[in-house]
Amino acid sequence: MLVLFSAIAAIIPMGFYLFLIWKFDRYDREPFKFVLINYLWGALGAIFLALIGSFILTSFASIFIEDKDNLSRFSSIAVAPFIEEITKGVFLLITISSKKFDNLTDGIVYGGAIGLGFGMTENFLYFVAFSESVSDWIMLVIIRSLFSAVMHCVSTATLGAFLALAKFKPNFLKLFLSITGLFIAMLIHFIWNYSVSFENTALIGFVFMIISIIIFIMIYFISIRKERLLIYNELKEESESGLIPELHLKILSSASRERKGWLDESKRNIYINAATTLAFRKMQFRNAKGASKIYYQMDIDNYRNFIGTLLSNSERSQ
Repeated sequence: MLVLFSAIAAIIPMGFYLFLIWKFDRYDREPFKFVLINYLWGALGAIFLALIGSFILTSFASIFIEDKDNLSRFSSIAVAPFIEEITKGVFLLITISSKKFDNLTDGIVYGGAIGLGFGMTENFLYFVAFSESVSDWIMLVIIRSLFSAVMHCVSTATLGAFLALAKFKPNFLKLFLSITGLFIAMLIHFIWNYSVSFENTALIGFVFMIISIIIFIMIYFISIRKERLLIYNELKEESESGLIPELHLKILSSASRERKGWLDESKRNIYINAATTLAFRKMQFRNAKGASKIYYQMDIDNYRNFIGTLLSNSERSQ
């Protein structure tokens, strides 16, 4: 029964957080299957590699640290942030290569998904292994669901955000931003693990995480607002050229686009997706170089033609 309850307590909160992160990305929502793939990497792949890496480094450290308590504390404070942020983040290097990965929100969503997956599996292992009584188990579930696992989300989402910022930058700046993002992710992880390893600093750790979570939420919503402005600004040219009606310009860049009645329902979602993608492709085109620039220009032309045909057919059907 302990295993079953532990699995439920690990899966439900992290699944709920994952859904919220994905759902609130309202203007350029990522395909859920891709978000889920990143989540599963955190839950399975990153955990597996982290266990191996931590075992190797901790075994090496045991040569110099004989006391088991000190060795365990060293593993938690020094080894875990270093190894786990690398194993979680390595999959983001594959994710960012996607043509659809193009802004800060994408980095936060995919990085957060990996962190939540990692937190889910780690929570399950803790719930099963460190529960001497029902009250201890309940307290462990609360603390890890609200703080420890969320820390993994915040730290890896931070790395994802920096990788998103780095994607279209020159190579030197790209490397600098990537390393900076990884360092900050490790630092968040380190401060939390260090603070909760000692009774006299535990309160500082909880305050630190509350502040970190608030900052994370603020940055996430700011990035979503920037997406809305990007859609408006990029589609303004299309409105001025006559491709997109001026009334649609305001609707497409607001929450009103989810409402029914302003366009044929059989075409509304298709139109929203096409117009949104066109806006982001135009942004990507400006930032891209070489073959990627050619790809984005072709995609821009294709979406313009598609939208023109879609709206033309819509007018004839009315």
